[in-house]
Amino acid sequence: MSRQDGSGRQVTTGPVDDSGTPILHVDMDAFFASVELLRRPELRGQPVIVGGGGQRGVVSAASYEARRYGVYSAMSMALALRKCPNAVIVPVDMPRYAAISKQVMAIFEEVTPFVEKLSIDEAFLDVGGARRLHGSPAEIAWTIRTRVREELGLPCSVGLAATKFVAKVASGRAKPDGLLVVPADRTLEFLHPLPVSALWGVGRVTEESLGRLGLRTVADVAQTPLDALERAVGPAVGRKLHALANGVDPRDVSTHHVEKSIGHEQTFRHDLTDPEEIRRVLLRQAEDVAVRLRRAGLLGRTVVLKLRYTDFRTVTRSRTLGEPTDVAKRIYDEVCLALDGLDLDGDRVRLVGVRAEQLRPSGAAASLWDPDEDWRQAERTVDRLTERFGRGAVRPAALVRRGEHDRVEPQRGQVDPFLG
Repeated sequence: MSRQDGSGRQVTTGPVDDSGTPILHVDMDAFFASVELLRRPELRGQPVIVGGGGQRGVVSAASYEARRYGVYSAMSMALALRKCPNAVIVPVDMPRYAAISKQVMAIFEEVTPFVEKLSIDEAFLDVGGARRLHGSPAEIAWTIRTRVREELGLPCSVGLAATKFVAKVASGRAKPDGLLVVPADRTLEFLHPLPVSALWGVGRVTEESLGRLGLRTVADVAQTPLDALERAVGPAVGRKLHALANGVDPRDVSTHHVEKSIGHEQTFRHDLTDPEEIRRVLLRQAEDVAVRLRRAGLLGRTVVLKLRYTDFRTVTRSRTLGEPTDVAKRIYDEVCLALDGLDLDGDRVRLVGVRAEQLRPSGAAASLWDPDEDWRQAERTVDRLTERFGRGAVRPAALVRRGEHDRVEPQRGQVDPFLG
């Protein structure tokens, strides 16, 4: 979700040279909030926050009216309400958002087969081969925005450029509900005045490292010797930032999606302090992750534990396995070992998460010795029973005895990065 609040909006309003800009980045504007306004139009013009769980919840999306108060996604609901006490809170409805997202992506795919879906609400399109049927890139972008608005009632912003990076920056500058074309020969003119935070991959830590060198703008980074950048932020990051700052981004729009991680996390209405209670949560989450791995035909080599404390400190601990797995017992055992390495000492925990990373296809180069084979067969039997009788038909005894823990909102999906 974008953090733009509409200030500093920049759009294309007249004729422009789009001959060298085949890459589109389409980003739905405040997607969850915009979808909610379709069924509650009386809220238009009001600050709307999509989220759950009252004061202990997390903001999933905010309308532009709410963003102007400083409310953004991933912010705690308590802080959001302090910033914007007159906000209207609407609960999350992921099935509805997913269904509408499919309709949005279907419109894109009618224009070009080269669609790279980045998330539920944004995608790259390569329209270089669609000119004969649909017109110039700018005409195609205009058509897409019009269709999404007329057919679905939703606003979106589009950036057009010669590269993916510049197209994504342009769509952000065009928000909300705008279109910005960056002609290929004006790429550096567009990029160089921007702050270093506009560069892909520059977060707070990297921005501070660049700031210590006196680098405040993209132009500063572009003009800095490569070896100095590499010393400041590391060779790989330094090379990437130097290339992007000079308008170089050779990546094509890719229609092949590869999962990077599969995970599950929960924020609780009441803090957890009992390690055994945390272990029961981890057991359930390990089961969920394992099921999703098996359904996707994937194995995970690294298991990650995430805890967030009541003061919002967040810790992650990872363990890399000798052999990748899709077995809940193995995942659970590893996250428990990671938990044992933390000194909780009465700390109050508000969020718990489990994730599998370093994924690979389950049929790839299997080991001659599989330490999880017996458990895998048992869990696949449970999968079949679940398909027949429904979720929860067969559960570990620990969960059956003690029941499911009260939760606010499961943050999950095909790839659902942990929020830091």
